[in-house]
Amino acid sequence: MMRMIRQAVAWTRLAGLFFRELVLSVKDVVLAVLDPRRPLRPAIVAVPLDVKSDAGITLLANMITLTPGTTSLHVSEDRTTLYVHAMTVSESTVSDIKAGFEAKVREVLT
Repeated sequence: MMRMIRQAVAWTRLAGLFFRELVLSVKDVVLAVLDPRRPLRPAIVAVPLDVKSDAGITLLANMITLTPGTTSLHVSEDRTTLYVHAMTVSESTVSDIKAGFEAKVREVLT
Protein backbone atom coordinates (compact mmCIF):
# COMPACT_ATOMS: atom_id res chain seq x y z
CA MET A 1 0.00 0.00 0.00
CA MET A 2 2.81 2.43 0.91
CA ARG A 3 4.61 1.60 -2.34
CA MET A 4 1.50 2.52 -4.34
CA ILE A 5 1.23 5.83 -2.49
CA ARG A 6 4.92 6.59 -3.12
CA GLN A 7 4.49 5.75 -6.80
CA ALA A 8 1.42 7.98 -7.07
CA VAL A 9 3.30 10.85 -5.42
CA ALA A 10 6.30 10.32 -7.72
CA TRP A 11 4.11 10.35 -10.85
CA THR A 12 2.33 13.48 -9.59
CA ARG A 13 5.69 15.22 -9.07
CA LEU A 14 6.84 14.21 -12.55
CA ALA A 15 3.62 15.49 -14.11
CA GLY A 16 3.89 18.74 -12.15
CA LEU A 17 7.48 19.26 -13.29
CA PHE A 18 6.53 18.51 -16.89
CA PHE A 19 3.66 21.01 -16.89
CA ARG A 20 5.82 23.66 -15.23
CA GLU A 21 8.55 23.16 -17.85
CA LEU A 22 5.92 23.12 -20.59
CA VAL A 23 4.57 26.52 -19.54
CA LEU A 24 8.04 28.06 -19.23
CA SER A 25 9.12 26.65 -22.60
CA VAL A 26 5.98 27.85 -24.37
CA LYS A 27 6.66 31.32 -22.99
CA ASP A 28 10.24 31.24 -24.32
CA VAL A 29 9.15 30.05 -27.77
CA VAL A 30 6.40 32.70 -27.97
CA LEU A 31 8.90 35.43 -27.01
CA ALA A 32 11.33 34.19 -29.66
CA VAL A 33 8.60 34.27 -32.31
CA LEU A 34 7.36 37.72 -31.32
CA ASP A 35 10.88 39.18 -31.17
CA PRO A 36 13.06 37.55 -33.82
CA ARG A 37 16.02 39.74 -32.75
CA ARG A 38 16.00 38.06 -29.36
CA PRO A 39 19.31 36.23 -29.01
CA LEU A 40 19.08 32.46 -29.12
CA ARG A 41 21.83 29.96 -28.37
CA PRO A 42 20.77 26.80 -30.19
CA ALA A 43 23.01 23.79 -29.71
CA ILE A 44 23.14 20.05 -29.43
CA VAL A 45 24.13 18.84 -25.98
CA ALA A 46 25.12 15.40 -24.75
CA VAL A 47 23.26 14.36 -21.62
CA PRO A 48 24.95 11.48 -19.77
CA LEU A 49 22.27 9.01 -18.70
CA ASP A 50 21.85 7.54 -15.25
CA VAL A 51 18.52 5.98 -16.22
CA LYS A 52 19.22 2.64 -17.91
CA SER A 53 15.91 0.95 -18.72
CA ASP A 54 14.22 1.22 -22.10
CA ALA A 55 11.14 2.64 -20.39
CA GLY A 56 13.18 5.25 -18.53
CA ILE A 57 15.13 6.38 -21.59
CA THR A 58 11.95 6.50 -23.67
CA LEU A 59 10.03 8.47 -21.04
CA LEU A 60 12.89 10.95 -20.60
CA ALA A 61 13.42 11.41 -24.34
CA ASN A 62 9.71 11.93 -24.97
CA MET A 63 9.30 14.43 -22.15
CA ILE A 64 12.22 16.44 -23.55
CA THR A 65 10.78 16.31 -27.08
CA LEU A 66 7.30 17.31 -25.90
CA THR A 67 8.74 20.43 -24.26
CA PRO A 68 8.75 23.24 -26.85
CA GLY A 69 12.21 24.38 -27.91
CA THR A 70 13.88 21.01 -27.25
CA THR A 71 14.12 17.77 -29.18
CA SER A 72 15.71 14.45 -28.31
CA LEU A 73 17.82 13.44 -31.28
CA HIS A 74 19.62 10.21 -30.53
CA VAL A 75 20.57 7.72 -27.84
CA SER A 76 24.12 6.41 -28.08
CA GLU A 77 24.49 2.74 -28.95
CA ASP A 78 25.80 1.97 -25.46
CA ARG A 79 22.73 3.80 -24.00
CA THR A 80 24.86 6.09 -21.81
CA THR A 81 24.20 9.38 -23.61
CA LEU A 82 21.13 11.19 -24.91
CA TYR A 83 21.73 13.89 -27.51
CA VAL A 84 19.34 16.83 -27.23
CA HIS A 85 18.87 19.90 -29.42
CA ALA A 86 17.79 22.96 -27.47
CA MET A 87 16.70 26.33 -28.82
CA THR A 88 18.49 28.17 -26.04
CA VAL A 89 21.40 26.47 -24.29
CA SER A 90 23.07 27.69 -21.13
CA GLU A 91 25.84 26.27 -18.98
CA SER A 92 23.18 24.61 -16.81
CA THR A 93 21.15 22.92 -19.58
CA VAL A 94 22.54 19.42 -19.02
CA SER A 95 22.44 19.67 -15.23
CA ASP A 96 18.88 21.05 -15.40
CA ILE A 97 17.76 18.03 -17.46
CA LYS A 98 19.52 15.61 -15.10
CA ALA A 99 18.28 17.25 -11.89
CA GLY A 100 14.79 17.76 -13.28
CA PHE A 101 13.33 15.30 -15.76
CA GLU A 102 15.86 12.49 -15.35
CA ALA A 103 15.74 12.54 -11.54
CA LYS A 104 11.93 12.41 -11.57
CA VAL A 105 11.87 9.66 -14.21
CA ARG A 106 14.24 7.58 -12.08
CA GLU A 107 11.95 8.21 -9.09
CA VAL A 108 8.82 6.93 -10.85
CA LEU A 109 10.53 3.84 -12.22
CA THR A 110 12.02 2.60 -8.94
